Formats: sequence, structure tokens, C-alpha cells
Amino acid sequence: MTRRGRVLVLTGAALAVLLVVAGAGGYWLYQRLDSNIQAAGIDNKIGGDRPANLSPGAKNILVVGSDSRDGDNAKYGKGLTTMQSDTLMVLHIAANREWAAVVSLPRDSWLQIPACDRGNGTTSAPHHFKINEAFAIGGATGDIGSAAACTIKTIEQNTGLRIDHFLSVDFQGFKGMVDALDGLEVCPKQAIHDTKAHLDLEAGCQTVKGEQALGYVRTRYSVGDGSDIGRIGRQQEFMQALATKAQDKLTSPGDLYSFLESVTKSLTTDEDLAGIKSLTSLASSLKGIPEDRLTFLTVPNYPRELDVPADKANISWQYPQAHTLFTSLAKDREVDKDDLTAAEPVPARAITVQVLNGTGTPGQAATAAKELRTAGYTVTGTGNAPAPAKETTVTYPSGLEEQAKALAARLRTPATPRQDPQATPGAVTLTVGPGYPGLRG
Repeated sequence: MTRRGRVLVLTGAALAVLLVVAGAGGYWLYQRLDSNIQAAGIDNKIGGDRPANLSPGAKNILVVGSDSRDGDNAKYGKGLTTMQSDTLMVLHIAANREWAAVVSLPRDSWLQIPACDRGNGTTSAPHHFKINEAFAIGGATGDIGSAAACTIKTIEQNTGLRIDHFLSVDFQGFKGMVDALDGLEVCPKQAIHDTKAHLDLEAGCQTVKGEQALGYVRTRYSVGDGSDIGRIGRQQEFMQALATKAQDKLTSPGDLYSFLESVTKSLTTDEDLAGIKSLTSLASSLKGIPEDRLTFLTVPNYPRELDVPADKANISWQYPQAHTLFTSLAKDREVDKDDLTAAEPVPARAITVQVLNGTGTPGQAATAAKELRTAGYTVTGTGNAPAPAKETTVTYPSGLEEQAKALAARLRTPATPRQDPQATPGAVTLTVGPGYPGLRG
């Protein structure tokens, strides 16, 4: 199994086989399948407050595994009336087409969801919740364009990364792809019985298809540590197997058509990416990327209960590593995994902060302190800066460099932390300047 096969399947599975079409011309497939792909307008729903495009020529593509509750998918979400995003990834393709990265965004990531167009003429209020709720808010009326737009807006505002396109495949399309390959072999080490995922599997190697295949990639609480991170690992392993079998099996026009029929009928993209021609062009751009230049990542994270002990269900993004990741992609710099690895995370709860108001406007330090406490930081107190501040700054005494870096990187406009011999002992000092940006996440 090549890493190129992995990235192509991980980005919606369709792209892996579209390479076959691109290589063979595929005119007959173009004619019969092009109209299956649904296009959704998103630009007028995201709004104008978007990150700048810092690397023209590079592409950032949001890939969504859609968990719609309509039609054949309804049985997977008893009591749910909105669309859901079961899997979220961002594919970054470098401008020079010499490297690429696939970044998984765990659905339990606790972030700020911005105000979004619900698709029915109303707008949601900003609030904090799991990242996958953005898809549900935008998709309240079943409009996948609004669902994708809210998700893109959420990702952009929490990462600073400009998203160029989106691609969504729903549950039924996934099942059709697996069934067109006559199933895939999985080898669970323990029996899995998950009523939510409609799955009953005994331990050991066996072939799954249809409902079982879908249940296997959706199961969470009944296997392993029950985490979303564990599920991401199983999904990636399953997609590797799918890519391998697709490359081996899809050699005849009949097999190829059956597979692509399932894919394209369940595929929705933005208007610019819609159509076999656009997708094969995208797939072809990945052909020349060396196998050792494809990087697979999950956003650096830690359990949110380290910040908020009562929250045992969600995760927090880890700073400054998450900032390093997204800044690298925004500037089209190849990601070094070593830069994203820390011996121990520095959770917000482990950072003690003194907040000073350098704006001259009363109440700014108190407002920032409230946000910090909500995020889990320990705030020792507030006060006025000794002199007006031209910008927001983060300073620290000796021994608190890592804590200062973590806080500074989490600001929406990150600051460069500076050691100050006069800083309050035992605390990082946040001086609020004009236009204080607030925290990410």
C-alpha cells in the first residue's frame, strides 16, 4: 500500500480511482457520471471576514464524511434532525505540487463556533461546542452548502488557514464503494458490539461490507479507549485497505463504473470543484508527489479535562504546536512532525496569568480575564499596565517560557513572548493592547 494511495482515498476515496480515469481518458465515464456530482454554493454564506490567502497556488481542501439524517441515512441518527459531520480532514496540496499533508480534525475538538447562516434566513449565535456541530448548524434545513460553509468558517477562524474547496461523501456512498469491492478484511483484536453503530463483530479477521463496514468505521465507545482519536486511527487503517483493494480490483470497466457510480452519487463539492473534469485534474496533481513527501497528521491535542476537570468527553488543541501546524500550512511550508511533538502538553489549567489593561479603556482586562478563566486558565488578578500598550503582549519571568509560548500562540493574533526580569513571579503577564484579538478555540 503506497502513501499516495492513502492520501487519495483519505480525501474522499473518489480521487484514488479518478486517477484511473485521468490516465485512460475516461470519456465514457465522464459522460455518464459527471451529472451525478452535486455542486453547492458556499462563498456567499461564509462571509467576508476570512484569512488572507498567503500562498497562491497551494490548495486547502476540506473533506467531510457526511452523516446526513435524511433518506437512507436516517436510521443512524435516532432523534437527530440535522446533518452531521462524522469525519473532518483538511488536505493541503503545496503550490509546487512536490508535497502534501492530510490533517485530521477530531470531531470532539472543543472550539468557538462562530455565527453562521443556518440556511433558513436565520443566523446562529457564537458559542463554544464540538467542532462537528458547525456542520449541523449550517445544515439545519438539509442544505449541504450551508453546512459546509459554517464548517469552513469555524475552521478558518480557529486556525487562520484559508479553505479553498470542500468535498463531502455521505454514508451511503461509503457503503457503495466497499460493496463494489466485494467487502474488505478487518481484524479486530476484540469483539465489537455497538448498537449505535449497528455493529456486531467477533474478534479475528473477517470480511465486512454494507452495514458492517460502515459500522466499523463509525464505532467508537465499544472498542479500544472509546475516544475519537482511536476512531480516526481505525478509519485511516480501513481506508488504507480500501485503497489497496481498489488498486488491485478496479481493472475492468464494469468494476470501475460500479465503484465510481457509488462515489459520484454521494459526492457534493463546491461549485468550482464539481465535475469529473475538475476532480481528475485535482487527482492528477497528486500523481507526481513523492511518497515520502505525503504527511498524515492529527491536530496536536490533549483531553479537555486537563483544563476543565468536569469535561471528560472533549479535547483541547495543544498550543503552540497547533499554531505551528496551521501557520506552516498557511505559508505553504512543509510540516515537520518533530515540531508538533511535545514531551508533555501545557494545558491551559497549568498556566497562571496576570492580566493588565494597556488600552486606557476601563474593563478590558476584566473581559480578557473572563475569557481566560472560561478556557481553563488560572487568573491571579487584573490591573492597569504601567504605560499604554501599542499592541497585546505576553511577558514571563524565568522558568515559564513554555507556558508563555502556549498562551501567546493561542491568541487569534499570536504574540511573540518576551522574558521580563520584572515580570510577576510565578505568572505569565498578558497585557491587553488595542484591538485585543481574544483566544482561539
